[in-house]
Amino acid sequence: MSEATLTSKGQVTVPVDIRRSLGLHAHDRLTFTPMPDGTVVLRAKTKSIVELKGMLQPAPGTTVSIEDMSLGST
Repeated sequence: MSEATLTSKGQVTVPVDIRRSLGLHAHDRLTFTPMPDGTVVLRAKTKSIVELKGMLQPAPGTTVSIEDMSLGST
Protein backbone atom coordinates (compact mmCIF):
# COMPACT_ATOMS: atom_id res chain seq x y z
CA MET A 1 0.00 0.00 0.00
CA SER A 2 1.24 3.49 -0.84
CA GLU A 3 0.50 6.78 0.88
CA ALA A 4 0.51 10.40 -0.25
CA THR A 5 -0.09 13.71 1.50
CA LEU A 6 -2.54 16.37 0.38
CA THR A 7 -0.93 19.84 0.22
CA SER A 8 -2.63 23.06 1.25
CA LYS A 9 -3.27 23.66 -2.47
CA GLY A 10 -5.10 20.34 -2.81
CA GLN A 11 -2.22 18.69 -4.68
CA VAL A 12 -1.09 15.09 -4.27
CA THR A 13 2.08 13.47 -5.55
CA VAL A 14 1.24 10.01 -6.87
CA PRO A 15 3.79 7.57 -5.40
CA VAL A 16 6.36 6.26 -7.86
CA ASP A 17 5.23 2.62 -7.57
CA ILE A 18 1.67 3.63 -8.48
CA ARG A 19 2.90 5.80 -11.39
CA ARG A 20 4.91 2.87 -12.71
CA SER A 21 2.09 0.35 -12.34
CA LEU A 22 -0.32 2.66 -14.20
CA GLY A 23 2.28 3.76 -16.75
CA LEU A 24 1.79 7.41 -15.79
CA HIS A 25 3.94 10.25 -17.07
CA ALA A 26 4.04 14.01 -16.52
CA HIS A 27 0.88 15.75 -17.76
CA ASP A 28 -1.19 12.53 -17.89
CA ARG A 29 -4.76 13.03 -16.74
CA LEU A 30 -6.34 11.01 -13.94
CA THR A 31 -9.92 10.35 -12.94
CA PHE A 32 -11.07 9.99 -9.33
CA THR A 33 -14.32 8.10 -8.77
CA PRO A 34 -15.76 8.15 -5.24
CA MET A 35 -17.40 4.85 -4.30
CA PRO A 36 -20.35 4.35 -1.92
CA ASP A 37 -18.12 2.59 0.63
CA GLY A 38 -15.87 5.67 0.97
CA THR A 39 -13.03 4.42 -1.23
CA VAL A 40 -11.87 6.27 -4.33
CA VAL A 41 -10.96 4.60 -7.61
CA LEU A 42 -8.01 6.26 -9.37
CA ARG A 43 -7.65 5.64 -13.10
CA ALA A 44 -5.36 6.93 -15.80
CA LYS A 45 -7.61 8.72 -18.26
CA THR A 46 -7.32 7.30 -21.74
CA LYS A 47 -7.38 9.58 -24.74
CA SER A 48 -10.46 9.69 -26.92
CA ILE A 49 -10.18 9.27 -30.68
CA VAL A 50 -10.87 13.00 -31.02
CA GLU A 51 -7.84 13.80 -28.83
CA LEU A 52 -5.67 11.49 -30.96
CA LYS A 53 -6.68 13.17 -34.23
CA GLY A 54 -3.66 14.53 -36.05
CA MET A 55 -1.04 12.69 -33.98
CA LEU A 56 -0.10 10.38 -36.84
CA GLN A 57 1.16 11.93 -40.03
CA PRO A 58 2.05 10.20 -43.30
CA ALA A 59 5.74 9.82 -44.03
CA PRO A 60 7.08 12.80 -46.01
CA GLY A 61 6.77 12.36 -49.75
CA THR A 62 4.28 9.49 -49.60
CA THR A 63 0.87 9.52 -51.18
CA VAL A 64 -1.86 6.93 -51.21
CA SER A 65 -4.69 6.96 -53.71
CA ILE A 66 -8.29 6.44 -52.67
CA GLU A 67 -8.28 3.20 -54.68
CA ASP A 68 -5.25 1.93 -52.75
CA MET A 69 -6.92 2.87 -49.47
CA SER A 70 -10.03 0.95 -50.51
CA LEU A 71 -7.93 -2.10 -51.39
CA GLY A 72 -5.92 -1.86 -48.18
CA SER A 73 -2.60 -1.69 -50.05
CA THR A 74 0.10 0.96 -49.71
